[in-house]
Amino acid sequence: MRRDIIVFDIETVADAAASRRTLGLPNLTDTEARDALSDYFLEKTDGRNDFPRQPFHQVVAIAYAHFCVESGENGVELIVKKIAAGGDEASDEHALLQGFFHLIEKRAPTLVTFNGRGFDVPVMKYRAMVHGISTPRWFSEGDKWNNYDSRYGKDYHLDLLEALSDYGASARCSMHEIATVFGVPGKLDVAGDNVRAMFENNELAAIRNYCETDVCTTALIYLRWQYFNGSLSEPAYARTMLGLRNYIQEESNTRSHMKAFLEAWDAFTETKEKS
Repeated sequence: MRRDIIVFDIETVADAAASRRTLGLPNLTDTEARDALSDYFLEKTDGRNDFPRQPFHQVVAIAYAHFCVESGENGVELIVKKIAAGGDEASDEHALLQGFFHLIEKRAPTLVTFNGRGFDVPVMKYRAMVHGISTPRWFSEGDKWNNYDSRYGKDYHLDLLEALSDYGASARCSMHEIATVFGVPGKLDVAGDNVRAMFENNELAAIRNYCETDVCTTALIYLRWQYFNGSLSEPAYARTMLGLRNYIQEESNTRSHMKAFLEAWDAFTETKEKS
């Protein structure tokens, strides 16, 4: 297990400028361009799906939970260092991506995602190339079988959706479904479908907060997986979970979305104990 673990998630909207160029309609407003792009993909899929393909997604938030690996009496433990969104509300896509890939170049951490191999990582790689960002270490780290692009290697990128579905051998469940079955908070008051409207209303703080709570959910699922596969012993898992809960509780004093997440977590715990 590597010493730095980054559990992360992104939020995106359709890239209006790319939509205008692709559709050859330079006079559309941003809202009109996003609507037209949805129509374009709806037509391409014979009415089945209006969701834009990965290159057309503009990254508007990247949130992460940073864990460090430490040795303890009961084996390795994971210590949460920070849960936050990258940059600030004024950070544009270039700055957000530059910060993320700078972390890869500097520390080469283990990445943990939910559907990151299918969505988050391809989006970020496309968008990094849009902005002329270079990240050689992404491609040089590891070996033939275990690297950032290896589907089955888990040392550099663990996609929980892949791991939990046995790489598609069983049904792929949503993060919200898995979280609620496990008894931890899934989606609260916001879902991914709301992000575009929030972005167009300039509610960037709310998007960043939503992204952070998604990371909290992903982290809880990840820790359950690490305990299940034996990477964390029972005492180490309990200590790691307590440390994460204490961190979120401390942050809830100044961050209302963390308070809401903690209250939802406590409500799930109480319900589970009564059942």
